[in-house]
Order: sequence, then structure tokens, then C-alpha cells
Amino acid sequence: QVQLVESGGGLVQAGGSLTLACTTSLRTFSTYAMGWFRQAPGKEREFVAHIMWNGRSTYYADSVEGRFTMYRDDARSTVYLQMNMLEPEDTAVYYCAARTVVPSIQATGYSYWGQGTQVTVSS
Repeated sequence: QVQLVESGGGLVQAGGSLTLACTTSLRTFSTYAMGWFRQAPGKEREFVAHIMWNGRSTYYADSVEGRFTMYRDDARSTVYLQMNMLEPEDTAVYYCAARTVVPSIQATGYSYWGQGTQVTVSS
């Protein structure tokens, strides 16, 4: 059974930083594109960032561009989301997701999901 486990969430003040990690049990992790999504209370799940299977390309939502950085470590089957200059609007449960090869900004295109990790940014 494939597992994706997020970690690194927590409570931080506005302007602060957090780095989320998503460790997977995918045997062929290096062939998977990975995405980060988030869901705030009462809102739809939204795209945050994704990375190509080979790590050569990343793409970010406008709301996080320039503040968040996504990268991967294939040796650890793990992806990371470094979040800087956090804002209260970034408060949400953050999920990682996996799909083969080509990433997508659509949540429906992903085959595997983690359970999420809470990020709370206080003002």
C-alpha cells in the first residue's frame, strides 16, 4: 500500500518560515511528479506547487510565487515545501500528492495523497 506522510506543520507568526516534508513509500518515486495542495476551513482544496518527475521544473500558484520553494530528494523518496514570509492567509491543511511523470494543477489528476499537515500562521 502506497503511503505519503507529511510532516513539518505547526504554528508560526506572520513573516516566519516552515519547511514541510512529504515522505513516500513509492518504489519508483523518481518517476512521479509531486504536488502540494492546501485546504483552508470552508474553502476548496487549492493548488500550491508541483514539481516534475526529474526535478527540473517547478510551478507555483500566484499566491505563493516567490515565497515558497518546492524541491525533491529522490534518494529519500521525499519532497519538500520551503515556505518563507508566511501570511495568515497561508493557514490551511497542506497535502502532498503523487502522479506519474507529468504534474498537474488539478487535484483530480493525482493518484496518491497524504493525510495532511496543519499550518497555522498567526498575525
